[in-house]
Amino acid sequence: MVDFLVVQGLTALALGLWVVRFWVAPHHRILWPPICWAVMAFVLYALWRYRQAPVEYVARLEMVRVLTYGALFFLVLNNLHRQETTQTLVNVLLFLGMLISLYAAYQFLTGSPHVWTFTKPVLYFGRASGTYICPNHLAGFLELLLPVSIAAVFLGKAGHAMRVVYVYIALTMLAGIGMSISRGGWAATGVALVVMFGFLARYRSHRKAALIALLLLAASVFVFMREADRPQKRFARMLVPGQPEDASIRPALWSAAYAMWTDHFWWGVGPGHYDVEFPLYRSPMVQARPQWAHNDYLNALADWGTVGGGVILAALVCLALGVSKTWKFVHRGPNDLVSKRSDRAAEVLGMAMGLLALLIHSAVDFNMQVPANAIVAVVLMANLTSHLRFATDNYWVKPRLVGRLLATVVGGVAVAYLGQQWVVRWRETACLRRATAAKDFAGKVAGWRDAYAIEPANPQTPASIGEAYRLLSWEGNDGYQIAATYAAEWFDVALRLDPLDVTSVVRRGMCLDWLGQLTQGDLAFKRALQLDPNNYWVVALEGWHALQKGDYPAAQVWFKRSISLNWYRNSLAYSYLAIVQRRLQEEAARRPR
Repeated sequence: MVDFLVVQGLTALALGLWVVRFWVAPHHRILWPPICWAVMAFVLYALWRYRQAPVEYVARLEMVRVLTYGALFFLVLNNLHRQETTQTLVNVLLFLGMLISLYAAYQFLTGSPHVWTFTKPVLYFGRASGTYICPNHLAGFLELLLPVSIAAVFLGKAGHAMRVVYVYIALTMLAGIGMSISRGGWAATGVALVVMFGFLARYRSHRKAALIALLLLAASVFVFMREADRPQKRFARMLVPGQPEDASIRPALWSAAYAMWTDHFWWGVGPGHYDVEFPLYRSPMVQARPQWAHNDYLNALADWGTVGGGVILAALVCLALGVSKTWKFVHRGPNDLVSKRSDRAAEVLGMAMGLLALLIHSAVDFNMQVPANAIVAVVLMANLTSHLRFATDNYWVKPRLVGRLLATVVGGVAVAYLGQQWVVRWRETACLRRATAAKDFAGKVAGWRDAYAIEPANPQTPASIGEAYRLLSWEGNDGYQIAATYAAEWFDVALRLDPLDVTSVVRRGMCLDWLGQLTQGDLAFKRALQLDPNNYWVVALEGWHALQKGDYPAAQVWFKRSISLNWYRNSLAYSYLAIVQRRLQEEAARRPR
């Protein structure tokens, strides 16, 4: 959260400087190829859809991300397109990829479960993730850059020493992808490199080297898979239910996204709303919170609908057509490529293949929902598009007075909005951190109350306050009724902001039961089942609610159903089922025979 705020703030600052440039450099031209219309259309569409979304806070965060990415695209396209700037940008990204890969190698070889001072989730132990928490996203980052370094080796004008450095960088990043043990990352990288080497093999001077490189790559993968036990274990557990590697989970997530799209065909469920709407579409196979669909295409259709998906597709088509048009002017022709190298050709081929790898990987993961990877992808897209200037001068536009005024208004509004949102989010985050760090009830609630005063649209803040009061009431001390009442009131606030928050519905129902208001509790738990009928936790708490009413047979049914939904990690249902069965046995023993 804080990391993206840094990017957002720097983007707003750069956008402001670009607006100034329109006036201090009157002859400043902008590059406006067809893809710019698609990017601008999606930004405007995001602004409109944000106003229609069910949960304003969630939609606003997503809209701010889209606005930031759009601004970055135009900034890079029009300010970082010179050959020297592009080369510097490429080298910085490649060296960053190398350093992260070396850190990933350290994690893999030492078995370190840490990312700096953070401990990774247990399911990622044994896999390299570099500076990412999830190893799949490390693979997504490196697959974007690996083809760029390989293209620099084959096509770039760098001297022998620098080409050796590029070879080392490529090998390091390839090892990083391997040690991530990301199935999608491996497949995407493999396909992109096969396409890339196959493309290079068209040219006689590169045919032998490309085929040798492809054979070495295949041999390396074979040896790694045969000798390393961690990939073997991960692939062996692909179809084992209850394992993090269970590959059958993702189709269930995709089915939910597809159902959301068909139910909201044109406009989608709302920006960033896949996770908000998911409980209504949950498959019994999925008992965790997915956050995203693990398929960027279906996630986009679910969130943005056919209209939004169509605009994204138009941008990708424009990008592909631009690459095809550009290549004819930067590769110097078949004969020239044999005799003379070209950094431009290396950049176009490398960036295009890196983006191809990400597009393939995005079919099974959510790299574009990870800001670091999305930003690198946007930067490469913009820089790749900027090479169109070598193909034609038709896309250069020199703004006159009206154009500069329009750019100033649009840019100024974007800077002001991004800046205002930056201030609000920064202050809110500081309060939330203070609440998390507090050791006592009063300190936590004070931090959350301050955060709520700064950002009253975030439903998680009043939900956190409500949960704090619920836990205080659960201690059973004097005044527990007052604490439970406060908790129910705060859960009501959270539900006004997010009516689909099943957690707040259930917690509110628990407070009502605790206060002896079982009839009202019935309504709350019934609503929770309507919102999330296949959630083992919700089903288990329905059993808990039946237990509070003394309906042991019904409680037993609910607990057994909860266990059928999640038999491998469900201590709540198992423990209460034992209590219910014991009480049923006691009742049976007391009955006259």
